Amino acid sequence: MAAYFRLFIVIVVLLPVTFVLMPVQYLAIMFFPAISRKIPLYWHRLALLLVGTKVFVRGQLPDEKPLLIVVNHLSWSDILVLGSVMELCFIAKDEVKSWPGINVLARLQRTVFVNRGKRSDSGNQVNTVAARLLEGDRMVLFAEGTTSSGHRVLSFKSALFGAAQYALKESHLESVTVQPVAIAYTHLFGMPLGRYHQTQASWPGDIPLGPHLINFLKKGAYDVEVVFGEPLVINSETSRREVARITENRVSMMFRKAMRGDYIKGADSGGAEK
Repeated sequence: MAAYFRLFIVIVVLLPVTFVLMPVQYLAIMFFPAISRKIPLYWHRLALLLVGTKVFVRGQLPDEKPLLIVVNHLSWSDILVLGSVMELCFIAKDEVKSWPGINVLARLQRTVFVNRGKRSDSGNQVNTVAARLLEGDRMVLFAEGTTSSGHRVLSFKSALFGAAQYALKESHLESVTVQPVAIAYTHLFGMPLGRYHQTQASWPGDIPLGPHLINFLKKGAYDVEVVFGEPLVINSETSRREVARITENRVSMMFRKAMRGDYIKGADSGGAEK
């Protein structure tokens, strides 16, 4: 009963708020860029509050710009979680443009869509991400290129790391900050998820989006760790493959520590609930 009540609250509160904010956000994107970055932040926080998801931030949130945030990817809900922490824009796979409803929300968050299957488009995509970095947007790259089962961090793809270097070439800047971040769904209703129950939160992609979304909203009461690691400062000579390797190692380490509960126990914790 509680699950259906939670779903009802999300529908009767979040949907009207969303419809009211959509034209406001559209106008903000056109005329008030600073405001257009803040509206999604508060929308994500409201969504998680209604669903019952708690986000615990560990480590130091970065202030640097340009900033490319590199994070592992477990589910569509990562957007809600990360978007509730700070003002962000996302780099998403091209097929998201065909997802009804979600495609509209993604565009209103000024998402950059990329088609990793078309090498002929890779140059334009890198240029687009680089331009957004130079405009001051903090861009989020799900470097695995897909969602995972939640058991481990997959190998990072190096292609879009080139956007940070291209931003350097097109500006007077000497460096760009690359921020590794790990996201881990650790508890549901206060009980540890562990390896066996990770599929409750993760969305590997072989499950239809609709049923997984409804199931997530009905359960909702997840505890999620968002861990900010040591950033990398790169220049125009830095190898993007090396950046991918280093960030993958750091994100993997932070993910394992989060799943073990090290941050909850007090090891290396320095964040707060959002």
